[in-house]
Amino acid sequence: MHFAGLDLAWGNNSPTGVAVLDDLGTLQHLSAVQTDAEVVAALSPYLPGGCLVGIDAPLIVRNEKGSRPAEKQLNRDFARFDAGAHPSNTSNPTLGEPTRGARICARLRLDMDPGSRSSRRAIEVYPHPATIALFRLGRTLKYKNKQGRTVDQLRGELLALMRLLDSLASAAPALQLVSHDGWRALVGAVERATRKSELRQAEDQVDAVVCAYVALLRERLPDAMTMYGDFTTGYIVTPTLPGDLEPSPRRPRITRHVDVVRQATQEYAEQHPQIVLAAEEAVEFVTRVLDDAGLNYLSVTGRAKSVASFAEKAGRTAEGNALYADPLAEIGDVIGLRVITYVHSDVAAVVELLDADAVVISDRDMGQETAREGHFGYVSRHLQIRLAKEDRATHPAVGARQVQVQVRTVLQHAWAEFEHDIRYKGTVPEEHRSDLDRRFTLAAGLLELADREFSTIRERLQGGAPDIEVSGGDNDPRISPRELAAFLAGQYADASWSRPDHYAWMAGLVLELGIASLSELAEVIRPVDTADIARRMAYRSPTGAVRRLDDALLIVNRDHYIGLHGNAHRTDRLRARLAKMTAQG
Repeated sequence: MHFAGLDLAWGNNSPTGVAVLDDLGTLQHLSAVQTDAEVVAALSPYLPGGCLVGIDAPLIVRNEKGSRPAEKQLNRDFARFDAGAHPSNTSNPTLGEPTRGARICARLRLDMDPGSRSSRRAIEVYPHPATIALFRLGRTLKYKNKQGRTVDQLRGELLALMRLLDSLASAAPALQLVSHDGWRALVGAVERATRKSELRQAEDQVDAVVCAYVALLRERLPDAMTMYGDFTTGYIVTPTLPGDLEPSPRRPRITRHVDVVRQATQEYAEQHPQIVLAAEEAVEFVTRVLDDAGLNYLSVTGRAKSVASFAEKAGRTAEGNALYADPLAEIGDVIGLRVITYVHSDVAAVVELLDADAVVISDRDMGQETAREGHFGYVSRHLQIRLAKEDRATHPAVGARQVQVQVRTVLQHAWAEFEHDIRYKGTVPEEHRSDLDRRFTLAAGLLELADREFSTIRERLQGGAPDIEVSGGDNDPRISPRELAAFLAGQYADASWSRPDHYAWMAGLVLELGIASLSELAEVIRPVDTADIARRMAYRSPTGAVRRLDDALLIVNRDHYIGLHGNAHRTDRLRARLAKMTAQG
């Protein structure tokens, strides 16, 4: 469902602000339009799936003169805060029957009945009293152009309102604005404005955001809202005035953290394309580390945190205090990688390999932390790493950036993803919460037991060949991957299984060397002192069978092996490895 706001001009000669929020309160659209057709075009894409539109303009006007009952009732509460409503009556030519707001609702098929539960609805709202109630203001912010108000005063007041709206990122329900390009551009435009006309166009869009948020509140927190008037004579919906709030000439206290979040998000948005490249490079780096070791793993994936996700995290608070004083420096999962292994013992192997090839800043074993609390639950290793200096030249986008790497088994991953979807993306009724907690705990315990059994099974079968899919057919001159896997299982009984695709890749390298049979391959590697290679290479984890053969062929064929077409992507690494194997001592 979407929640839209219209700061609707009473006639077609003035701009109308349009804002649309999604179901999570994240800004999706922000614009200024003029004609009815432009308003309809701006809102139409957001109507499927349901939409509630908050409109700052009279929808229903029956009285010939004076104020509507709704306006009189609202003014009794809010006029003392300078937030009273102007009178609406049919003697005003712009408020003839139907009003402009009612005409637009008809074109969009929006039900104006405030009691309706139709999927397409509209309500009349009013930003001034809404801001008084939402932010406990002693008086309205004076961002509307009136005689005697300077550009500097108007700009300062409008920026104050925008900061207050930014601060709702930590409210419930949340309003997420800073991730939206249009909102950041609007803030910049207000900061640079030198004419009142520039502020006027921005003001309409800011008011539209207030209207959209009031619509969201109406849906999420109906008991916190007050409706003045009725459907027959006209009504206005607004957040309820706090009973203890009194008028005050003092400026509202505005937390400066919203400025920190906004500035950090603007900088992050500018850096984001480079961070996306850095995430791709980080995936390539970790994949290369694991492949060089011959480790059998399921997947290595990565992502750059989206601008919206960064903005949300940057704005988080705990007990009223900001969690990140410097979001750009302190948020550690801007680049996030996930390594999924088949068995639990390989999780430790991945950690060892990354510790050897990168700089590990921190290593949290979430499973141990959960166990210390005396229960089963989320299990994963969380590493914060940086590339070693010698790897930064070949991965310039990553450079010295921190990378978070989560490592877990496929079973641990399944539990974590399912639990996250249920708890954070679904709705758990309170009466079922304790039962679901018990069931999640039971599932976590069973999966931990299954992980242990899988590790035991693999250890007992380690000497046998893994099941490799045969491809290529009778015309493939290579030693088949399955035959190669069986051969290596016998040749290197203490080695771990390699990834299935690595057996096929190695079969191609063997063919490039002119080796067409297992007997020829055995003869080529017979002189190799595998124990000496293991000592020189100082393997940090059980090395995969393909890596063991790779090292044997490298020491036998040297530069010829490095020059093979299938090795073109790793010549530098192979030369470094060969130098290590042949070093004196």
